[in-house]
Amino acid sequence: MASKLSLLTALLGLANAQRPGSTPEVHPKLITSRCTLKDGCKPATNYIVLDSLAHPLHQKGNNFNCGDWGQAANATACPDVESCRDNCIMEGIPDYSKHAVTTSGSDLKMTMFNDDGNFISPRVYLLDETEHKYEMLHLTGQEFTFEVDARKLPCGMNSALYLSEMEAEGGKSDINPGGAYYGTGYCDAQCFTTPFINGVGNLDGKGSCCNEMDIWEANSRATHVAPHTCNKPGVYLCEGEECTETGVCDKPGCGWNPYRVNITDYYGNSDDFKVDTSRSPITVITQFPADPATGKLKAIKRMYVQDGKLIKAHEVDMPGLPKTNVMDDEFCAATGAEHYLRLGGTVGMGESLSRGMVLAMSIWWDEGGNMKWLDSIESGAGPCNATEGAPSFITTVEKNPEVTYSNLRWGDIGSTFQAGCAVKRRRGLSSN
Repeated sequence: MASKLSLLTALLGLANAQRPGSTPEVHPKLITSRCTLKDGCKPATNYIVLDSLAHPLHQKGNNFNCGDWGQAANATACPDVESCRDNCIMEGIPDYSKHAVTTSGSDLKMTMFNDDGNFISPRVYLLDETEHKYEMLHLTGQEFTFEVDARKLPCGMNSALYLSEMEAEGGKSDINPGGAYYGTGYCDAQCFTTPFINGVGNLDGKGSCCNEMDIWEANSRATHVAPHTCNKPGVYLCEGEECTETGVCDKPGCGWNPYRVNITDYYGNSDDFKVDTSRSPITVITQFPADPATGKLKAIKRMYVQDGKLIKAHEVDMPGLPKTNVMDDEFCAATGAEHYLRLGGTVGMGESLSRGMVLAMSIWWDEGGNMKWLDSIESGAGPCNATEGAPSFITTVEKNPEVTYSNLRWGDIGSTFQAGCAVKRRRGLSSN
């Protein structure tokens, strides 16, 4: 759910393109870590690339673009895929700060507006050390941990950190020579139509589908974890009924949100909550334990560390629901996630995590729905009223909403965090 309809508005008028122009592309460096129980966490070098939609686009010889989000490629510039490659020029971005993205060491800061006051709402992907491929994360049987500063994310905001089953090279080919270096190849479970799919002209207006794992969708008031399965591996071009909610991908997802199970004192922006976002950054841990016998994903579990103390996952204890502190098929069935189960469920999500997924990070708001699905009293998802999430109201509370993701690290379960349960972690019991 990291790419909702409001994002379409933010990106309207922009489009993917494949042929790089003369303006250089300069990726910000980001230090991450790989962790094992034996050796601890070791630093690694990665880079950040903005989605190709954010790159300046023009047709060869003029300033017209090659199509709008939600539509097929421009018919004049793109009568065929070879012409698209030749006629659509995508320039590089030499200064990411102009696009509201900055890094420093292991910190990645993203804001809704740049320093000039221009609306941006950026989305970026994690590149590997070569800068020409995405970093592929294989997280079945592993855990992913990061710190986040959510203090400047009021009701209606969404800082999203999630995984997409994109291709490692972003669909790089003779038709798409730019590839991952220019942020091409995006897909998710919402199956949006874009002018280019994997960097190739989308002449028939098909949707771009793939498995999606929303590790973190949150503001300072509410938080949401949601796997979205598809019954097709990798990037899939859908059309017609395949693109709908009853098609090849699970659009709603199976959601893990404490408010939705009537736990209202777990996550919020004061010391009344177990996880207090007013004292950010907080450490966010997401575990993907596998069945020892089969190697298949058996559950998804969320925990936090704050003030050096481990904050265990909230425990569901509500009539009609299983008593549990993990998201698994039993929980998803009890909460009505029928499409998730129909399209693969937890095992299917684990198969995508095993094949490898790309890390995406963004910050956005919801022009049409005020992000009520994430944090509103009306939807049972949080403490926010029906109007607090309106962008016009958000900027009266926080002039320039921002999020900082820090110290991204992944590896063996129990290896990526420190808290007052070190003995348990060394024994590999943190996922129990």
